[in-house]
Amino acid sequence: MKNVINKRILQLYKYSMAIFLISFVFNSCQNSDLEIQQDFPFEVEMMPVPVKIAENATVEIRISIITSSNFNGTTYSLRYFQYEGAGQLQYYSDPPYLPNYEYPLKQKQFRLYYTSKASESHQFSIWIKDSFGNERKVDFEFDNAS
Repeated sequence: MKNVINKRILQLYKYSMAIFLISFVFNSCQNSDLEIQQDFPFEVEMMPVPVKIAENATVEIRISIITSSNFNGTTYSLRYFQYEGAGQLQYYSDPPYLPNYEYPLKQKQFRLYYTSKASESHQFSIWIKDSFGNERKVDFEFDNAS
């Protein structure tokens, strides 16, 4: 009788250990606690620009996108809006940008050229956005040079 009871206890112990191991494996495979970071914030740095611009004059704006990590899948785009004055913004010799249109950026370091088309002050903003929705705004203001 003692052997039968010991066998039953041993069998129950084996089943309970099997259930414990199975539940441990299933609970450890849940990925709800697993975090994979693909969203890397960035900063925008610029070289100084003049504070005055004459009509039909062009100002070079040098911009660098600075990231803490380099994720290969990240893309950047640019859009701008002019609040005051009349002018055009363009990338090198590309056609001038249209306000509030989004344009892809080819590099993290680039130059934009703003050409004044009026003899008044100019005010515009540039928004740079990454493929994860992070966005940085840079404001520009130029007084009339004449």
